Amino acid sequence: MSDVIDDLEAEQDRLDAVLGGLTPQQWLTDSAAAGWTVADVVLHLAQTEEAVAAAVHGDPSWIDWRRFGDNVDDAMNAMVRAQQADPDQIYQRWRDGRREALRALRAADPQEPIGWVASAVKPRTLATTRLAEHWAHGLDVTIPFGIEWPDTDRLRHVAWLGFSTLRYAYGLTGRAVPPVFCDLYGPDGSAWQFGDPGAESVIAGPGGAFCRVGAQRLTPAESGLKTTGPHGAEVLAMLRNYADT
Repeated sequence: MSDVIDDLEAEQDRLDAVLGGLTPQQWLTDSAAAGWTVADVVLHLAQTEEAVAAAVHGDPSWIDWRRFGDNVDDAMNAMVRAQQADPDQIYQRWRDGRREALRALRAADPQEPIGWVASAVKPRTLATTRLAEHWAHGLDVTIPFGIEWPDTDRLRHVAWLGFSTLRYAYGLTGRAVPPVFCDLYGPDGSAWQFGDPGAESVIAGPGGAFCRVGAQRLTPAESGLKTTGPHGAEVLAMLRNYADT
């Protein structure tokens, strides 16, 4: 499990370096996450990192997000609105929260599921969702300022998450996942392959684009990914970086 937690920490370190260089005005600038400033994005990350530590330690109180909204997105937005603060305070809250979350994940039993938003997940999967969220929100922070946020090999975890949770995405519609092979490649050209190589339906192309579709930062049509077979395009449209296993 250490590899994904180390990669999560590295992704957070990269975001920390960006945040530490922002001006007070930039913190109050609109991010690429609709309706949220950069400060709002980081506050959300702080709140959810605190939730990770609470969940690992068995505190069920944070799970009651329904007190804030009828769905997860509305609840997360309401939680951000309820805890507005000075950017310096938000920044320090996130830094403290992420360190505590990393400690909690490293100390967790790798085989013991942890109660999370949609279901109980194992620590490795929870760490992967946190990596996915920090990467995606890193895009939201950097895009408005033209700051480089290049793809890294760490995205292989995010690609795995998107593929492995197709079962959850399809389950919401009452259907099973059709056989599909994801023939992706990383920024260094390494192969990222998921599924049955003999499947008739295939999604092929850059892993970073696959992750962006799962994070809803790109549409399938914009991604440049190629789909073939009877179900390739449908599966790509269903892709979301959820966590349910």
